[in-house]
Amino acid sequence: MLASQPAEALQPHFQAAPTPPDDELDSLLERARRNAREAGLPYAGGLSPKDAWALFSAGAAVLVDVRTNEERKFVGHVPGSVHVAWATGTGMTRNPRFVKELEAKVGKSTVVLLLCRSGKRSAAAAEAAAKSGFSAVFNVLEGFEGELDADNRRGGLDGWRFRGLPWVQD
Repeated sequence: MLASQPAEALQPHFQAAPTPPDDELDSLLERARRNAREAGLPYAGGLSPKDAWALFSAGAAVLVDVRTNEERKFVGHVPGSVHVAWATGTGMTRNPRFVKELEAKVGKSTVVLLLCRSGKRSAAAAEAAAKSGFSAVFNVLEGFEGELDADNRRGGLDGWRFRGLPWVQD
């Protein structure tokens, strides 16, 4: 029973991977940019959760969670990530101030990694940011929870949490 376990046993334990050299981080970004050009994407590109974590944990990028406040609170979030909601409420009403809020929090020239539930909202957010002059905005592929499985559940196929990357829950 979880209640009888010491508090430290309930905390996730993450072994920090060694920080990749700058040239490896640059290579991740360049590969994503090349793939984006080939796919005709209007933003800098997409990165796997693992690659996004490598960049974020090395301080080479800012991770921005574009999910709602409720998703972050009840599903979990990445410690140290910035929050700028792409949409709000249960009706998922688009945040008309998204780009201005993003610019105020991170700046247009920063390497920005956008994360949502499955990678779809963050792709739309990346497109809007790029059209507004963000020069290095990337979508975190798979999102925080990943795609739906055959039982219409998330978290069992892919995504940030599935990959075992750091996250916390309020």
